[in-house]
Amino acid sequence: MRKKIIIILIIILILILVIGALSSSILFLAEDETEGAISGIDMAAIWSFSGGFQWIYPGSSVSPEGHTLHNIHLEDGDPYQYAKGIMEYSYNITPTICVVINNAAADRIFGDGILGDIREEDWGQGYDRGVAIENSISQFNIFGAIISIFSGDVRIFLI
Repeated sequence: MRKKIIIILIIILILILVIGALSSSILFLAEDETEGAISGIDMAAIWSFSGGFQWIYPGSSVSPEGHTLHNIHLEDGDPYQYAKGIMEYSYNITPTICVVINNAAADRIFGDGILGDIREEDWGQGYDRGVAIENSISQFNIFGAIISIFSGDVRIFLI
């Protein structure tokens, strides 16, 4: 009898977490480590169950002080809390989960040279950043995503 109650409580807790995650906004940040000693955020998106993906251009997303999402690693303190503040200020969205993807994960998940492909679509072809990303990430390697999570190249955490 006691085991049944514990199992039911665990199932209820899991359902609460799943429902909470589905109703939350998730902030995706792509960190470009090729820019030098300090990574820059080159691409970002907000995802919610009700709204899907909303592509964010980091250079146009600012804090009240005018600092951009692109340069959150130059700020004092937790850069991801700073990113959350920028999302609240610029878009009135409060993300609760953050997914950070680095260059190695992007190549593993979407194919080698994904950053170059996006830049070619964006700068070379003149597409908007969101369209350039969508055009470039047509292939998705689920095994690459799993490997990237276990290797630490994709980090998922609460903010």
